[in-house]
Amino acid sequence: MTILQAVILGIIQGLTEFLPVSSSGHLVIFQDLFHLRRPELIFDVAVHIGTLVAVWIYFYKDISAIIKAVVKWGYSLIRRADPGPATPEIRLAAMIAAGSVPTAVIGLAFHGIADILFSSVLVVGFALVATGLWMWFTRGRDRTQGDLSRLNTVRAFLIGIAQGIAVIPGISRSGATIATGLYLGLDREKAARYSFLLSIPAIAGAALLSFAGIPAAGSAKMSAVLAGSTAAALVGYAALWLLVYLVKRGRLFIFAPYCWILGGIILMLSR
Repeated sequence: MTILQAVILGIIQGLTEFLPVSSSGHLVIFQDLFHLRRPELIFDVAVHIGTLVAVWIYFYKDISAIIKAVVKWGYSLIRRADPGPATPEIRLAAMIAAGSVPTAVIGLAFHGIADILFSSVLVVGFALVATGLWMWFTRGRDRTQGDLSRLNTVRAFLIGIAQGIAVIPGISRSGATIATGLYLGLDREKAARYSFLLSIPAIAGAALLSFAGIPAAGSAKMSAVLAGSTAAALVGYAALWLLVYLVKRGRLFIFAPYCWILGGIILMLSR
């Protein structure tokens, strides 16, 4: 992999990890164009860390508040003191944990056939069409004036299932989780917020799972790895800002035609 290819794949990862058009689907397409069956695992881990950095920076205040609340709550339990009523940050942390359970189960179940999924552009074509439909039907359903208190364990679990299904290349993680949140009654801003906070353990888990399979000595150039991860972080932050902006204005569905067109082209060329 050249540095130019690494930067291009990093840009694609950063752009499509957050815009609801499926990062995994686009990476399959571009890897096929570059005749790279799959990039080295160390590169895969690096671009995932790049997008994780983008989420961390964008939601720094939320993440800091959650960590402080959880540490304080845990310290109270260790001292056997009354932690008091659960704060909004503690409830949100609990919902992130609840949503992460089905994601982890589905992700591990699909891990064994990852090579099959990521080698089929036909799968990507069908999945992109499905992603477009998933988002298109948010029209008229994204005007609910809900709040984060409506995010109970059942809703968090269902959004986590949607995130788990996005392990299929072509299914957008952000599109699936935000759309599901809107269907379940969350308002636009909080559906997007929960979606991206929920992505942190998912992205970190995927990176750790890949990291476990990295051989002691890899042939990937560190310059290419660093270039790809930096591109993913910078472009990812911009894409994250753009998507949150569009979701707040009820425009998630505008990505559906792109998914349909790209998915249709892939299906026609794969015949």
